This record gives sequence, C-alpha cells and structure tokens, in this order.
Amino acid sequence: MTIRTVTTAVLLAAAGGLVLSGCVAGEGSAVARDDDAGDTWSADTLTVDFATYNPLSLVVREQGWLEETLGPDVTVEWVQSAGSNKANELLRSGAADVASTAGSAALLARANGSPIHTIALFDQPEWSAIVVPKGSDVTSVTDLAGRSVAATRGTDPYFFLLQSLEEHGVDLADVEVQNLQHADGRVALENGAVDAWAGLDPIMADTELNAGSRLVYRNVDFNTYGFLNARADFLAESPDLAQVVVDAYERARGWVADNPEETVAILAEVAGIEPDVAEKVVLERTNLGIDAVPGEAQRAVLEVVGPIFVETGDVRSQEQIDEALDTLLVDTYARRADPAGAGGAG
Repeated sequence: MTIRTVTTAVLLAAAGGLVLSGCVAGEGSAVARDDDAGDTWSADTLTVDFATYNPLSLVVREQGWLEETLGPDVTVEWVQSAGSNKANELLRSGAADVASTAGSAALLARANGSPIHTIALFDQPEWSAIVVPKGSDVTSVTDLAGRSVAATRGTDPYFFLLQSLEEHGVDLADVEVQNLQHADGRVALENGAVDAWAGLDPIMADTELNAGSRLVYRNVDFNTYGFLNARADFLAESPDLAQVVVDAYERARGWVADNPEETVAILAEVAGIEPDVAEKVVLERTNLGIDAVPGEAQRAVLEVVGPIFVETGDVRSQEQIDEALDTLLVDTYARRADPAGAGGAG
C-alpha cells in the first residue's frame, strides 16, 4: 500500500507562494524547552483533540509522542471531536488547546469572533461529497431542488453543499437542509428520512461500502484543507507546547507514509469501521503529502468560501471575513516543525 501524494497547482502555490504570519503574542518565541538550562514547560496540562477525519491525530495519540516528549511534568488530555463544529466548540469554551477542523470551519469560527489561529495543515482531503441512498432517483445536484438534505452546519460538508448548489444554479431556499450531526445524517439517509446527505469520511465510505449509498457529486476543490487550530491565549502563554504538538504531527506524517497498513488499522479501531472502509479513506481520499505551512494557497480557497457565509447569513459582513482572513493563518510553528523534536527523538 502507498499513501496518495497528489501534487496540484494549488499545492505548488502553497510551497512557493507568500505565507501569512498573522502574529499573536508569544508566537515569535515558539521554541523547544532547553532542559540543560533547567527550564520547565509553560503549563502542566495540554489538551488536544483527536478525530476520525484527522488520521494524523489518531497516530499521535496512539504512539504517545506528546506524553513521551513532555514527560511527567505535563498531563496530556485527549478529547474527541465528532466534527469541525464540535472542535470549534472545544476551542471556544477552552476545553481544548489545540483542535482540528476543516479550513472553512476555522474561517467561520474566526469570522464570528472565536480567537483561534491555524498553526499547521494536516491534510488536503477529499472527505466530503453529496451522497444519496441506494436506489435513489437523484443523479445530480440539480435534482436536489425540492428535496431534503442532511448536513452539519459549521463543517466542511455543509459548505461543500452550499458551493455545490451555487455551482449548479440551485437556490438554497429550494432545498430543505436538516441540521444533523454527521453520524445522524448518515442514519437519516439510510432510513429514508432525507433524500441526500452532505457526507463526511469515514462515515461516508462506510455507507458506500455497506449500504450501497452513492456519491452523486464529488469535487475535491470544494473540500477545504485540514486545519490544526489553537486558541490565541494558549499560543501566547504556551508557545513551547504548541510547537511540540506541531512537531508530533510532522513526525506522524512521515510515520503514516512508512506505515499505511498500521494507519488503516488505527483508523478502523477508533472509528469502529471495517478495515476496507478505513483503507478507502486513508489510501484513496487522504492526501498527507502537503506542505504543513498554512499560507496563500489556503487563503485563496477560503476567499471563495467566505462570501458564501455572508450570503447565507452565517457571517454578518464581508468585513468580518476579511479580518479573519488577515489573522487566521500563522506560519511560525509549521515552519519550525522538527519531527525529531517529538517523542523524545531529538
């Protein structure tokens, strides 16, 4: 098995283009602790999310690299995110220091006042599509007019739906959108409570393989990147811990490339899915071969999504979108990322 590492024009732009630095207090000092100098870590607790839509988070948690690096002085707490909206809630409430979302969800949260910053990219996935149940007469996005669609507001599948409708000339007002969490949307699809579902992997792959559901519209460009986000106050107070997390993610990126079968097994176990479902997600729809540094390529993607938020009333004004675009992405940590700095390897 090999991990897909597709290189696109957008990806090249990310590697070669101008990268944003939207600095906040403490980011300029994102350096590792110097044990020889007798320093201590900046906090005694670090809370990080894990999510089945973020394979790197599962590997970091499974391998215990954060715990190994931080030692007995820092307690690492793991909390599960059921979707980008839930990850944003964890960050907004202070229940997590670092959490993973789709890029669109991070922009939405920042535009609506959540003080978060994106400190690294974990993936460029194709994790969302428009799904219909087995035997459905829906064959295209245009057929959704007058139909019901399940989607989780505040997540990439929801924004995928909005972009898909706009591209195909279907007015959002002509579609009944049922706001259901991802797993509930899948259930509603399979029991006939909705006509379609804006799906999310690995649940989407599971319903494909085990219930005969079909993906009637796919567009990788409508799937925004996987963003690793942190609270601004956490970055100001604990840049050393933030750097350790990003270092661990970069170690995980290399580990997944070398151990695809083990990665599939980890995802299958955590998500409670069959290995063939996990294999489809990891090997076919996960692109970890990207530059982890957030920059102009991601901003370009979000500039397309931003005005849709205003049109749908999810954000009050374009000015809020513009301010969020100017302050969301922080490149300091990913630029300094050292895989050897995680797990006691350094």
